[in-house]
Formats: sequence, structure tokens, C-alpha cells
Amino acid sequence: MPGRTSRVLGGLLLAAALAVCTAPGTAGAVGEAGATGTIPSVGTDFGRTGPYEVDVDIEAVHTFYYPRTMGRSGERHPVVIWGNGTGAVPGVYSSLLRHWASQGFIVAAANTPTSNFAISMRAGIDVLEHRNADPSSRFHGKVDLDHIASAGHSQGGAAAVNAAVDPRVDTAVPIQPGPLTDPDLMDEPVFYLAGQRDLTVWPALVKALYRDSDHVPAVYGEVRGAGHLSSIGDGGDFRAPTTAWLRYWLLGDENARGMFFGPDCGYCADDGLWSGWDRNAAALEIPGPTA
Repeated sequence: MPGRTSRVLGGLLLAAALAVCTAPGTAGAVGEAGATGTIPSVGTDFGRTGPYEVDVDIEAVHTFYYPRTMGRSGERHPVVIWGNGTGAVPGVYSSLLRHWASQGFIVAAANTPTSNFAISMRAGIDVLEHRNADPSSRFHGKVDLDHIASAGHSQGGAAAVNAAVDPRVDTAVPIQPGPLTDPDLMDEPVFYLAGQRDLTVWPALVKALYRDSDHVPAVYGEVRGAGHLSSIGDGGDFRAPTTAWLRYWLLGDENARGMFFGPDCGYCADDGLWSGWDRNAAALEIPGPTA
């Protein structure tokens, strides 16, 4: 299914992607603290709590994590839809999802413990579309529906890839993803994360999904010493790199781009964090920061 990335790129795959992400006036753009219409920069400390206080609404189908003062400077907030691991609920990952909300994202976490088909995840976009258009909703006019990511852990990691078949999704972040997915069905940039000591989803299985994603910009990171449950709670060593990826693709954050792309990317030689690291040919074509 053609997604937004392929439509925007046309024949100029990567250059156009950068133009969209970093264009001045983009609703989800990054700016200096207090700048009108922008989400504040956090420098390069992506593991640190962001500039927003966070509210949480636990509902029947979704749990929403979002900045308490949404739109306080006229900014609109990109969306992350989340899928849980098998048998889990969003509360298991609450500190990680709160962290993303503190960075300026609205997180729509599907409450289902069986997220693989991504039905509830994609429904989170529908809910936010409705609330963004509803003058009586606190989300009214504050949701950046042009910048959406899918993310998840384990079964939810596979669901993050499955959700990316939705043309509204711009990028995927599968954390230790299960095998019930097919990257050939999606055409968005993707950041695969594995755990070096994961005995549930072996790194080789995640690496196979990465290799099957050669038609899109794809990055593979294997977190040193991480087991299958190392990403729950506050995200552990998965927190900062996933935040950086989201900030680049959803906010056009130049600092975040420098962590992944260009010859001197910040994560490329970080052997203390990674036991494995790879970027495919499409990702290598994306230049580093312009300044």
C-alpha cells in the first residue's frame, strides 16, 4: 500500500523527505524555548525529561499521554500510536510513554494485550482526528495529524510495522518486534531495536526484519546487555534513541538527525550503547545536519 512517505518523495526519495521534515512553519517544528508555534529543542540529551508536564487519560480502548499545556505557544503536537507486548497494558510502559509526551508528542496507546494486527493502534488516529476537529475537546486544533509514528514492544513491535501500512503513519519504531509482520507491506522509514541478550526475540530475528526493509530508510540498533524486558518501565537504554528518532521524523529536529545520519552520526560509533549497529543504503543517503 502506498504510504505518505513514498508519495511525498516521488522520484527524489530522501531529499524531499528532508524538505518536508525541516520546512519552516511546519506545525511540529522544533524551535528555541518559548518560540511561537514550535516545540522547544532539548539539545542532544534525548533521555532527559522534556519541557512539558504530562497528563494521562485512561479510557476503555486507549490510554492517552499528552502535554498538559498543549498548544501553549500555538504549536501542534505530533502523534505516536503505541502497541503493547503480549499480555501487557500501557501502564507497563508508562514512564517511557510519559517521557515521549514530555517531549511534546501525543501518545495514543492501545489498551489491548494482543496488538499484533494494529487495529486498536490505528483507531487511536481516528479518535484524535475526531477530537482535533471537536471545539469542545481539549485536543481541538492542537494535534499535528500530518506527523504520526507507530511504535511498540515485542508483539507491539510487530504491530508498529503492521500499523505503518496506514498511509497516515510516517515512520515506525519497532522495539524487539515479534515475527508476525511483513516489512514489504510498509514504505516508511523504520528504526529497528533489538536487545543483545534477548532470549525471547533474538537479535537475529530483528536483523532479518531490518534486512527485509531495504526498500526504505532503515536503521538497526542492538542495545548492549539488554534482555527482552529491558525496554519496559522508563525504556531503559531504548528511551533516548527512540526519542531522537521520533524527534527527527516528526519534528525535523536537526540535533536528532545528527544522531542517525551523515558520516559523523552520534550513534554510529557509540559502542557503549550498541552491541550492533547498521544503516541500510537508503539511510546512508540521508545527509547529516546542515548546521
